[in-house]
Parts: sequence; C-alpha cells; structure tokens
Amino acid sequence: MKEIDPSKAHRLFYPDVPAVLCASNRGRVSAMPVTSCVALSEVPPLVGISCDPRAFTFLLVVGSRRFSLCFLDRAYVSKMGFLATHSGRSGPDKLADAGLGHDRGIKLDVPVIRDSAAVLECSLTTRRRFGDHVLVVGKIESARAADDFHEYWRYDAYRPILYTGWQGGMTTYGPPTREP
Repeated sequence: MKEIDPSKAHRLFYPDVPAVLCASNRGRVSAMPVTSCVALSEVPPLVGISCDPRAFTFLLVVGSRRFSLCFLDRAYVSKMGFLATHSGRSGPDKLADAGLGHDRGIKLDVPVIRDSAAVLECSLTTRRRFGDHVLVVGKIESARAADDFHEYWRYDAYRPILYTGWQGGMTTYGPPTREP
C-alpha cells in the first residue's frame, strides 16, 4: 500500500452519488452539488452535509434556515456540471440558469427540482465548523422518491449520477472511466 496525503483522503469515498443542495432566500435561488452528505439519525430523521462556508448556496441555507436535497438521474449530468461550476451569486435563479425547472416544496418553502428521482425537504437544526468546512444538520420534514424506490433503490429506472472527483482539471460526473 502507498501513502497518500491525509488532506486527500476524502477522495477514497469516490465515486459517490451527489445530491443537489437547494435553497432560497430574499428572492434568490441557488443550488450546488454535495457529495459529503450522510444520514445522521432515524429518530429524529437527520441529515448532515459538509459545506464550504464561502458558497453562496450555504449562505442562503443559513439565511432561510431550510433547504432541500434533490437526487437527479444520470440524464441530468450536464446540468449537475453547470451547478458545480457556476456561482449562485451571478443571477437570481441558478436552477433556472442550469435549465432545471423547480417548484416549492410540499411541506417547506424550499426550491425542489421538478425532475428529481428523490427529494428531502429539511429544516436547519445545527451548523458547526470543522476545519475549513461547516457541517449543516437538517431535520427531514418531508421525503419522497420515484416509483423505482421500494425501501431501497431497485435501479430499474433510476440511474444515479456518480461523482468521480476532480481529474485532469475538471470535475467529473457520470460513470467512472478509465484511460486506455
């Protein structure tokens, strides 16, 4: 086994299925892919997301104290790439700029991507800084998924996007690929 830089150890978790963290506040809508996302508790249902505190979407989450997590099918991989490479600071609605239609949540006033395979609507309960990121903890107020979900994903229809990391100067989404 070879040694790796401990600051790069997070890459051992890839590929990972990214969720889209969505938030709105004061007429602004933003979203960003998140890969450091984990279920923290079943009762109460809690989810944790590691965020860069400089991200505009993070600032909207803190300001509104609520957010959604949307899971997209592989058909939306280019739109996921747009969300990863453009700032929400540049316009009033980053989801619309990415070509992703959205509605308000069914329980919370949060943006929810229309064509999501699954959606969690969450109220912000806690945030705590760990190193250069902030752990955002949300209570899941509403959860729903496409018909392909039956206690677990069947993968008959849903084809998740896989985040494979930063390779060759670009963020890669989609199935892992190998160089010939």
